Amino acid sequence: MGPFLVPAILIGVCSIPLIFGVVPRNSGYGVRTRKTLADDRTWYAANTFGGWVLLAASLAYLVTAAVVPYASPNAVSVVWLVHLAVFAGSLLVSLLLIFWYVKRL
Repeated sequence: MGPFLVPAILIGVCSIPLIFGVVPRNSGYGVRTRKTLADDRTWYAANTFGGWVLLAASLAYLVTAAVVPYASPNAVSVVWLVHLAVFAGSLLVSLLLIFWYVKRL
């Protein structure tokens, strides 16, 4: 089991309502910027894209957790750093892509 398995699964599960466009504009859940909160069309477009990107990030980590086994929860190792890099890196890339997309709307 990977050290970031639970957060990756939660991110994947939370992205599904965004993909299907069932989350109305709100101040607590979704891609929240001034631009997305001002207009429904922008809100749903940004959140659909964001949901797909976050789901891809979650799946990237889940694949890593399946391919690179993690056995020692007590030691910081190269394997732990690989898991951290994939988890944090895929989320960072996702956030950058989402903000790039929102700017282009």
